[in-house]
Amino acid sequence: MEEFKKNQELLVDIVAEGYQGEGIAKPQGFPIFIPGALKGEKVKIKIVKLTKNHGFGKLLDIVEPSENRVEPICPLYKRCGGCQLQHMSYQEQLVFKKNRVKDCLERIGKITDVKINDTLGMEEPLRYRNKVQLPVGVEKGEPIIGFYAPRSHDIINLQQCFIQDETGDEVVQLTRDWMKKFGISAYDENTKTGVVRHVMIRKGFKTGEVMVVLVTNTEKLPHKDEFVKLVIEKIPGVKSIIQNINNKPTNVVLGQQNITLWGSNTITDYIGQFKFEISPLSFFQVNPFQTEVLYNKALEYANLSGEETVFDAYCGTGTISLFLAQKAKKVYGVEIIPEAIENAKKNAKLNNIHNAEFFVGEAEVIIPKLIEDGKKAEVVVVDPPRKGCEKSLIEAIAEMRPNRVVYVSCDPATLARDLRIFEDLGYKTEAVQPVDMFPHTAHVETICLMSKK
Repeated sequence: MEEFKKNQELLVDIVAEGYQGEGIAKPQGFPIFIPGALKGEKVKIKIVKLTKNHGFGKLLDIVEPSENRVEPICPLYKRCGGCQLQHMSYQEQLVFKKNRVKDCLERIGKITDVKINDTLGMEEPLRYRNKVQLPVGVEKGEPIIGFYAPRSHDIINLQQCFIQDETGDEVVQLTRDWMKKFGISAYDENTKTGVVRHVMIRKGFKTGEVMVVLVTNTEKLPHKDEFVKLVIEKIPGVKSIIQNINNKPTNVVLGQQNITLWGSNTITDYIGQFKFEISPLSFFQVNPFQTEVLYNKALEYANLSGEETVFDAYCGTGTISLFLAQKAKKVYGVEIIPEAIENAKKNAKLNNIHNAEFFVGEAEVIIPKLIEDGKKAEVVVVDPPRKGCEKSLIEAIAEMRPNRVVYVSCDPATLARDLRIFEDLGYKTEAVQPVDMFPHTAHVETICLMSKK
């Protein structure tokens, strides 16, 4: 086999897809990953990096395009790190996500005997994000607001973002104008000086209510009255304008202190029939339309008759718990973040749900304790973070022998690993449903039903 060299140019066929949607060529069996290339294409590339087992290429020219190639809607697509798949037709994105789940289940989980349903996509896969937080910086003496370029803290100045609500674009523009007009400084990561660090916009899609949050390095905010006046004038539906103070040298966007500059401390929105109060620090699903699709599927898989006790591990702010509580006798939610549990209790009260109880702590510690106390569940729902479930939790669940386990996952690789453990402990994977929560990105959410063998 000839040795490939850095900066070498090659003509290659794209024969497979990587997890981020990048094309993979295999000249002489050597895998090269090429962002922006699609399976089935013939392309010209330049090798930019080599390791012992694989390489990375830069796409120079598309010699034979795929029928699934489309023109990205966003002019900043190639520079911004927000979306990975805008050059792929939406139908093909849904196929890509299904294949990703299938590949992980077969390769990592060794699960080959279950039907994987087609990905549930959106009719309108643009403008679906109800929350955006954008860093603020300076370029040639002018304030800039946008997203970070991939693997850097270079801000790409944003005019419009096609996956967030239009309100975000308007708030960004008026914030830049206000900073420019009154000489308000942007935060500098190197010197830790300057005033404005981030802008965050949240919008209730069903209520139309808007919250604007300015994240500042200092408590003193010059010309804040002018900012408030601008927002009230220009932004329809604004209900809450907040200053959040974050003076820590960290990558975390929000600090703990909020000052309401105008309006109320929260806005409200719905998922299904359930109402939620959202503060700057609340966790709330970013794509509420698809969240409803996901949770209805969870409810369908849980198949509740009204007699069951349900455990909801990693319950967050209690959103899935509320959906389950409609049909269950009793729901116990467990979550490690104390503020999330406070929110969950508040959300249950707000929606007159009286058959849900919430506990703070690690699911792998609390759930065995609940079992020891004689509480047993017929159905268990797990919705873990990216790293998946702790093995000890899976073992405790399997030992309790619930009839059904519903697993909601944001990472097909850890999902496949965990399903394998469940299978080895006497459970059978019955149904797998990918859901597209984040169109134009490589993320895929999956929901699975397992039943006792």
